[in-house]
Amino acid sequence: MEKNKKKEMFRNFPGYDRHRFPNKIERVTAGAGGEALLILGSEKTALLDCGMAYCHGKLMENIQKVLKRENRTLDMIFLSHTHYDHIGALPYVLKEWPHVHVYGGATCKRVFESEGARRKMQELGRVAWMKYRNEVPEEILMDGLRIDGILYDQDKISLGEELLVALETKGHTDCSMTYVLEPDGIMFASESTGVLESPESIHVSILKSFRDSMDSVKKCKNYPIKHLISPHYGLVPDFFIPQYWEIFVASAEQKRDFLFQLYSQKLNMDEILGEYAKKYWNDARGAEQPKEAFMENAKNIIHAIIKEF
Repeated sequence: MEKNKKKEMFRNFPGYDRHRFPNKIERVTAGAGGEALLILGSEKTALLDCGMAYCHGKLMENIQKVLKRENRTLDMIFLSHTHYDHIGALPYVLKEWPHVHVYGGATCKRVFESEGARRKMQELGRVAWMKYRNEVPEEILMDGLRIDGILYDQDKISLGEELLVALETKGHTDCSMTYVLEPDGIMFASESTGVLESPESIHVSILKSFRDSMDSVKKCKNYPIKHLISPHYGLVPDFFIPQYWEIFVASAEQKRDFLFQLYSQKLNMDEILGEYAKKYWNDARGAEQPKEAFMENAKNIIHAIIKEF
């Protein structure tokens, strides 16, 4: 009990509810490790990300509960990117609501068509299933993964009186997309600009390009918003938004310098990976991510940053 309380304090500001979202946003997240949010437009309803495969049943229950209460159907799905913890339950959602229009970045389509990428998503989905459900998984669906509408920077999709504006924010992946609900000014940030862990720390997961992530931060920082939702965290306190971008830059530069220092000491990649895990792996992260997925990301982060610098 005390341990869980400390974890929550680590993730939170004292007395602040990070899951109390603005009007029109309903959290339908069904399990640890992957968020899913419903956006209730005046005419259309959209789902932003789907979470992992292991909790697909509960996810659909949560969605159906909101849709029934509001007398709505699900019209659209928007993907922040194609990692298994964000799209794992997508094939199950599409079996239930086959008519929905799925939107994502241009690279999403290529990823979904890659056999290697699909195998990796399935493998990590299986690991998460065993971790969070403590059972051998049923077959994890990959059939049905699709993109119906490709989005580019500044594209706008109508939800009625509202528009969802797409911002290309590369760095975490080449398909990473940030969305802003207008005129409400609610930004759904991508992982290219980090995951808030505490008022002093943002987890940096630059798998593709450090410079692209810095460009993404500038783009998001310069976009006028009222509210910011950080992936895997929730609603950032409004007063904290300017500091959020500054802390990300500081955290990213610190990680870059740490890895460069290890590389300068002529450590091999396995040794660098071990030092990285010692510094950045902890129990709080383990509650949100299987260690296998963390280590897979760590390899990509190390390779991307060392190659770039």
